[in-house]
Amino acid sequence: MALSTITRALFPAAVDSRTFALPFTLAPMPTLILVRHGRSTANTAGVLAGRTPGISLDERGCEQAAALPGRLAALTLVTAVSSPLERCRETLRPLLEARPGLPLHTEDRISECDYGDWSGRKLAELSDEPLMSVVQQHPSAAAFPGGESMRAMQARAVDAVRDWNARVEAEHGADATYVMCSHGDIIKSLVADALGMHLDLFQRLHADPCSVTAIRYTRLRPFLLRLGDTGDFASLAPREQAIGADAAGGDATDAAVGGGAGAP
Repeated sequence: MALSTITRALFPAAVDSRTFALPFTLAPMPTLILVRHGRSTANTAGVLAGRTPGISLDERGCEQAAALPGRLAALTLVTAVSSPLERCRETLRPLLEARPGLPLHTEDRISECDYGDWSGRKLAELSDEPLMSVVQQHPSAAAFPGGESMRAMQARAVDAVRDWNARVEAEHGADATYVMCSHGDIIKSLVADALGMHLDLFQRLHADPCSVTAIRYTRLRPFLLRLGDTGDFASLAPREQAIGADAAGGDATDAAVGGGAGAP
């Protein structure tokens, strides 16, 4: 097979008439295990929690968090990174108790989107806001009143992951694995970045409470290894209505702002 003109121009020393090899290897970088926090009281109440303090896991969320150590048991984790919000710290608590030597770091840049004046409001009320259609269809243009834009949310989260990748690699080696607990929209925006997707497409992604998403970074590109893995496929089974759906309002085909409550 003939090599492209561009390839020959870029890597002339690596090309002869019979073989082609890049003058570098596809060296690995750390693997990131992204965990969305367990189901919260705001999820089931149909409230957009945002950064509202005092939002904790509900009973189901605590059960999800308790199962996390077993789900990640096969992985050697070198560090844990958490959003500063309570629901993320509560989600990681059982994992930290099961691994007493695992250090925990708080990272403000993976905190929930700052929904500003929308924070603490019922999703059913927000569904009638003109901005909601922008959030659903053109999120790169969405900026929350009194809060931040979705572009800014993604940018800070991506910067945080890149910085943590470099730090973990420097301290633990290129094949290290670490866990990060964050929020639905943050995780979706990170996956969009990893896949080279425009932010306007990120509402096509979904991450249930306490789901696990895994991204392995390399020098050339990230690889998405898992997306929204809950350990089973119950969330794919048809059901009449998800918990909190009555309170959420809006079209059933809309993406859940803030991430949604997941399967019952």
